[in-house]
Amino acid sequence: MDTKAFKRSLQHSENYNRKGFGHKAEVATQLQSEYQSNLIQQIRDRNYTFTQGNVTIRLAQAFGFCWGVERAVAMAYETRKHFPTERIWITNEIIHNPSVNQRMQEMDVKFVPVEANNKDFSVVDQGDVVILPAFGASVQEMQLLHDKGCKIVDTTCPWVSKVWNTVEKHKKGEYTSIIHGKYKHEETVATSSFAGKYLIVVNLQEAEYVTNYILNGGNREEFLTKFAKAFSAGFDPDKDLDKVGIANQTTMLKDDTEKIGKLFEKTMMQKYGPMELNQHFQSFNTICDATQERQDAMLELVEDQLDLMVVIGGFNSSNTTQLQQIAFDRNIPSYHIDSVERILSRNAIQHRQLNGELVISEEWLPLGEIVIGVTSGASTPDKVVEDIIEKIFALKSAS
Repeated sequence: MDTKAFKRSLQHSENYNRKGFGHKAEVATQLQSEYQSNLIQQIRDRNYTFTQGNVTIRLAQAFGFCWGVERAVAMAYETRKHFPTERIWITNEIIHNPSVNQRMQEMDVKFVPVEANNKDFSVVDQGDVVILPAFGASVQEMQLLHDKGCKIVDTTCPWVSKVWNTVEKHKKGEYTSIIHGKYKHEETVATSSFAGKYLIVVNLQEAEYVTNYILNGGNREEFLTKFAKAFSAGFDPDKDLDKVGIANQTTMLKDDTEKIGKLFEKTMMQKYGPMELNQHFQSFNTICDATQERQDAMLELVEDQLDLMVVIGGFNSSNTTQLQQIAFDRNIPSYHIDSVERILSRNAIQHRQLNGELVISEEWLPLGEIVIGVTSGASTPDKVVEDIIEKIFALKSAS
């Protein structure tokens, strides 16, 4: 399928919109009242440090809603205002935040149901309005919705679209796209649908396995088993790794993506020589600015003397998980929570570990004077961060 031609034709369709509906000012007021926070603004104004009682909060200097997320949420609100009576669907969570997705449901914006890991689009009828979330949607989903005659509102983040353009360039040059990401993540699912041949690697260790195979060969069946759910149909590691291009899920750690790119560049240079490198390797910068800024701010924050770290964001938010990884790597006691309800008491907190397991930790909030680092993922409203900080203040003042 010529995905570029399809995308072009879709964007010229009268049923397609990616610019909103002229309700920006009205929606901005609503979003401010629902998601913004006076306390968080005060902390920003005080050089990201705020002390109350025996608690000092140090806030990362870049955190929370990014531009792409704000745009997606605002467009979803605009869509409901523009279509007050139509049935509205979202193909996935609008963003990875439970309170925002709950708000969508309160506005009678429905999520396409999932049965046995497959979305059931049979519930969507001709004339229904369908929102594509910030992470995008696969070509196949867009085609299906277009063929059904749905009105499509595309809130895909432009940084994600930039990655799609990159893998289309790979495809045109017959390069295999090496995608740094998680094969189950909806953004990577969408990106791979725009690619030709592709292979998804989740970390540097998997990338090293692939580059070793490129240089030295190996057990083909072992390779195919190892990456069973992470490559394109008909992929053959003995034929399809002679020309590779680098792409990424925008929410992965910047340093990891860069290391993987350098590793493949070095490998192809070693195998084919510097004169032939461009015929066998392509790389474009597709690292999202917002993800990078939040990671850099977190790296700066963990240099402070912190007693503990609270990382706030949806449990299925990849960029939030990457922030948690930074704290974990520095042995700072840290707790990834998605809402104030996870703070059960001064002695107990329910949080997500890096392996995805939800656990309850006891004695998490030390006695006496403490310094707490706080950050939040790109899908987290300031209001959620405020609620959590206020709860910590209340628990400490009562202890």
